[in-house]
Order: sequence, then C-alpha cells, then structure tokens
Amino acid sequence: MKFVVAAVRQVRVGLVMLIALTVILGVAYPAAVWAIGRVGEHSAEGSPITDRGGCVVGSALLGVDPQVPAGAPDPYFHTRVVGSVGDDDPMAPGDPAAGAPSNLGPSSPELAQFVDRRRALIAAREHVAPAQVPVDAVTGSGSGLDPQISPAYAALQIPRVARVNHRSVDAVRQLVTEHTEGRQWGFLGAPRVDVPALNVALGLTAPQCETR
Repeated sequence: MKFVVAAVRQVRVGLVMLIALTVILGVAYPAAVWAIGRVGEHSAEGSPITDRGGCVVGSALLGVDPQVPAGAPDPYFHTRVVGSVGDDDPMAPGDPAAGAPSNLGPSSPELAQFVDRRRALIAAREHVAPAQVPVDAVTGSGSGLDPQISPAYAALQIPRVARVNHRSVDAVRQLVTEHTEGRQWGFLGAPRVDVPALNVALGLTAPQCETR
C-alpha cells in the first residue's frame, strides 16, 4: 500500500512539473520573447523603411542599392559595393546574395584588380578622378551589406544627386548632414551616413505597392 501511495505521489509531482514547465517554457517564455522583439524602433520585424506613401522600400539594416535602367539618370546615393570577387559585375548592384566574403587579403592581385575596376566605374559615374574615390566606395563592409557609407563617399555623390534631382547642392548637403550619425557612444567607429533613409528623404518609392 505504501508503495502505491508513493508511486501516486511521484506521478502527481511529475504531472505538476510537466504542466508548470509547459506553461513557463512553452507559453510564457515564447510569448515574452515575441513581445520584447516587437518593442521599440529596432524591432524584430525586419526594420523596414517605408516611402512617403507607406510602402516598404527596404530595410534600415541592409544596404541594397536602388537600381535605375541602364543609361537612365541616377538620382540616388549608393551604398558600399556588395560584389564578391569572382562575379562578372565588380559592383553586383542590388544583389544581397553577392555579399558573401571572399577571404582575399590586401596582397591579393585578384582583389586589387576588382578594386581598380570599381574605382574606375565610380569615378566615371561621379565625373571625378579615380584618386578622389574613397576607400569605402570600392571595398565591402564587414557584413557585406552595411547600409552606411563614409561622409567622404556621400560628399562625392552630392553633385550628381543634386543635378539629377534638380536640387541645389546645399540642399542635398543638408540632407546628408541630417542623416549622418556620429561615433557610437562618442568614441567607437567613425561618422557614417545612413544611405537607405537618405534615399527615402530624396523621394525613393517602391515600384509596386498596395497600400492598406
């Protein structure tokens, strides 16, 4: 009889623990993580950026270039290159899949060749000498898809953007200043320009979108 009572007691304790852990780990904890992930500006919803009409045009965390048809005026700022060494197109514009690292170092002739090709393309696009193209314009970022560029690269693009958008250089320069972030915590990293938000301020819109 004592054995049966002890067995029932153990079964009861086991069931209580099973129910309690199911509620805590299977319901409460996932619900808390879901709720916390949707609090604040940088939530777990992909940090989408919307145009003036409310349509999603990209993510605040991914630097993917908006594309224009070949030969058409280019009214937007460009992010850092995302092309992997080995691609036919050294810029690989608008292709997040090209952000994979190549593991090639500064002494690699292949990487140097791609950097030279990128520098020439950017210099031609901005109508400047190749020596004026900043380093971050021709090299990938740590993640390969960072949305920020250096103030120097943004300044290089201001004349083209102002001309194509029929705005004054000072007006575009002011927009760049408004979308320039300082060093993290005042001493880490370097000042950087938020390209996706800057392009939205210039009028970037989604090609197709159904507003709700």
